[in-house]
Amino acid sequence: MDIYLEQLKTVLTSGIQRSDRTGVGTISCFGLSSRYDLGNGFPAVTTKRLAWKVMSSELLWFISGSNNIHELKAIYQKNKIWDANYEDYLTRLGLNSNDGDMGRVYGKQWRAWQASDGPAIDQLAIAIDMIKNNPTSRRIIVNSWNPSELAGDKVALPPCHNFFQFYVADGKLSLQMYQRSADMFLGVPFNIASYSLLLHLVAKLTGLQAHEFIHNIGDAHIYLDAVDAVKQQLSREPLPLPQLVIQDRNQQSIDDFQMQDLKLENYQYHDAIYAKMAV
Repeated sequence: MDIYLEQLKTVLTSGIQRSDRTGVGTISCFGLSSRYDLGNGFPAVTTKRLAWKVMSSELLWFISGSNNIHELKAIYQKNKIWDANYEDYLTRLGLNSNDGDMGRVYGKQWRAWQASDGPAIDQLAIAIDMIKNNPTSRRIIVNSWNPSELAGDKVALPPCHNFFQFYVADGKLSLQMYQRSADMFLGVPFNIASYSLLLHLVAKLTGLQAHEFIHNIGDAHIYLDAVDAVKQQLSREPLPLPQLVIQDRNQQSIDDFQMQDLKLENYQYHDAIYAKMAV
């Protein structure tokens, strides 16, 4: 995770102060890229604690195709990372409902992209099938950015990590993701871990070795009220990376994985560092 810390330092020392949608203000750089070799260990941040169950339950929620916050909490009751966005969504729409519907967020786009002239498209299932049956294709892509559904408050939060592609070579599977907007302190450690976990799950299903997660960021920013937290994190020495263990229950589908299947072993970390999420 040294490269993540270097990126934090780059944004902090070389970024430009900008206003932003939330009104908090940011220090921002445009265009960062990093590679994580999963053979070196699972890229969980060690200079603070990664909330493993929160991250993994959110990924399983995306995979399920759900857009309902209550279904996220059914996977892991303590997951609160979408609460503020849900409340903001209800306020923007002037709704008093608590039915949990958040619009067409990530899971809906991954598993039920709504074509204008046909049935919904399960992009993730198609990608996995292509990895198995057409692994040299350059079209193994899942897209979350649907312009027709971003206007008019049809979604609680437009996708920040919005496009990813798989690549197969020499029995190894890699995944590259593009992220338009990245909260470097709070969000990026989650994003790195989430897509690395997704890569491991798909590799297990397809009989391949999880190789590299490649992360490309557009607007990489640190919120002004998190600057002290970032400085505290950068003062800490990284610890050895943990290992991911996926329980083998003969899972045949991406939908077969459960929270109890996913564990980090030998995870060493420094104390948590807290900052407020900007909404």
